Amino acid sequence: QVQLVESGGGLVQAGDSLRLSCAASGGTFSRIDMGWFREAPGKEREFVAAIIWSGGTTIYADSVKGRFTISRDIAKNTMYLQMNSLKPEDTAVYYCAATVPPPWVLKVRSSRNDYNYWGQGTQVTVSS
Repeated sequence: QVQLVESGGGLVQAGDSLRLSCAASGGTFSRIDMGWFREAPGKEREFVAAIIWSGGTTIYADSVKGRFTISRDIAKNTMYLQMNSLKPEDTAVYYCAATVPPPWVLKVRSSRNDYNYWGQGTQVTVSS
C-alpha cells in the first residue's frame, strides 16, 4: 500500500511560481510511476505530468509543457512539481498519484484510470 501526501499549494498571482511536493511511503516496487493530476471546479480531473520513479522518464500535458517540471528525490521519497509562469487557468486542486504498472507496460501512463493511489489534494489558486 502506498500513501501519498501533497503540500505546497497556495494563492499566487499570474506569472508567479510555486512548487508542489508529494511525499510517498509504504511498499517497495521494482517499478512505480508517479504523476500529478488537477481538477478545476466543474471540470474532470486531468493529467498534468508523470515520471517513472526509477529511470526518471517524464511526460507532460501540452498545456503545461515548458512551464512545469516534474522531478523526484529518491533519497527523500518525494516527488515535486515546479510550476512557473502560472496562469489563472492553472487554478485547480492538484493531486499526487501513483501506479505500479504491469511489466509489459513500458511507457509512462497518463490516464487517471491507470493510477491506483491518490493523495488528498492541494489547492492552487492563481489570480489575474
